[in-house]
Amino acid sequence: MTKVLDHATAAEAFIKDEERTNWHDDTLWFVRQKRDLAAHGVPEWETLRAWASQIKNHTLSKMDEYLVQFEENARANGVHVHWAKDGDEHNRIIHDIMKKHEVRNVVKSKSMLTEECHLNSYLAKHDIDVVDTDLGERIVQFRKEPPSHIVLPAIHLKKQDVSETFHQHIGTEKGNNDPQYLTEAARQHLRNHFIESDLAITGVNFAVAETGGFVVCTNEGNADMGAHTAKVHIACMGFEKIIPKAKHLGVFLRLLTRSATGQPITTYSSHFLKPREGQEMHIVIVDNGRSRQLGRKDFRNSLKCIRCAACFNTCPVYRRSGGHSYHTAVAGPIGSILNPNLDMKANADLPFASTLCGSCSNVCPVKIDIHEQLWKWRQEIVKEGYVAESKSLAMKGAAWLFSKPSVYRAVAKVGLSVMRNMPFMVNNKLNAWYKQREMPEAPKESFRDWYNKNNK
Repeated sequence: MTKVLDHATAAEAFIKDEERTNWHDDTLWFVRQKRDLAAHGVPEWETLRAWASQIKNHTLSKMDEYLVQFEENARANGVHVHWAKDGDEHNRIIHDIMKKHEVRNVVKSKSMLTEECHLNSYLAKHDIDVVDTDLGERIVQFRKEPPSHIVLPAIHLKKQDVSETFHQHIGTEKGNNDPQYLTEAARQHLRNHFIESDLAITGVNFAVAETGGFVVCTNEGNADMGAHTAKVHIACMGFEKIIPKAKHLGVFLRLLTRSATGQPITTYSSHFLKPREGQEMHIVIVDNGRSRQLGRKDFRNSLKCIRCAACFNTCPVYRRSGGHSYHTAVAGPIGSILNPNLDMKANADLPFASTLCGSCSNVCPVKIDIHEQLWKWRQEIVKEGYVAESKSLAMKGAAWLFSKPSVYRAVAKVGLSVMRNMPFMVNNKLNAWYKQREMPEAPKESFRDWYNKNNK
């Protein structure tokens, strides 16, 4: 069993390759800039954000009613509805459906819920091979890696990495890094899997209580290819994906892709209402800790998340530490709120992987107070004793120092003197802040000295 590294240790490994770290940072910031351009092109952008937030707040307050309404309407449409309390039950339900239909060939479009529930590894233990059909997901599946980003699963890889991976697994020309060539090779590779599949699994972006239907958003059409060729379609959704009415889709679809990739609209926003003739359709509605999060006053509105990853693309920590350093299916700022709810001890490091700069909250299309929740999680984690003793002592020491102005001023003077006259004392490998950066030059005078001198 592979040991799970905490965020700081895993991030340290990632940033050893400084060139790749800078490239990863720049690439994600480029996506953030595209988001800004797309948002500024919609005069009513802030109104849409407010509406989306209010719709989600309303839905969370009546979640039980809307889930029952959705189930009733979905069943009336001829859809089989299942409820799963956790990831294990979700996986067993899907496996039972497969056994009933003697399924061997499965295609799956991108679904972060199935990643959260570790569906692929569960089915592999039962000799069922699942082919991920999203291009990024297929790349990381070949490499036996988890996705590093919920929208751009292979964003940590360069085209040279993809070329080498495809050469090993589907026999493409070695050293051919042309993206068009590689994409065409992936299309040809996946086409037969779609045709031969017995069962297709998709995620759910939005489920509409009013109609019992659901929407799946993709840019590659792979969810449609799978769902429209297979005899059985299973859609997997966390219960927070519910919205009350079909008319609300217009608000969320305008926000989702602009926030995610800066596109004006998703290439495919596919609406599923009922199975086609001769097809069987199932929806698996999953809790897996969501009801517990719903009951947490300080954290419940994290369930408003529409999985756009805008918070990933803007986060200075995520951009420079990589998605795998978060050791969970959903990384980044929103993952650092959701995952402690699933297992506080195992994910106690994640809320500290943040500068609390607030950029995540500023770009969130549904106005989740992400940075405030990260701060609140830190308090909960400290209260439960899930922080290293060294960090706890350091914080207590800092609190004592900052509460003693005269002592603080004396220590600050000593610190400035050391930085000026013995810079090697701070510019060394023992100082975590020194890694990959130069420490700032010590000022000639402190702000307090400058203020006292100039405020006469």
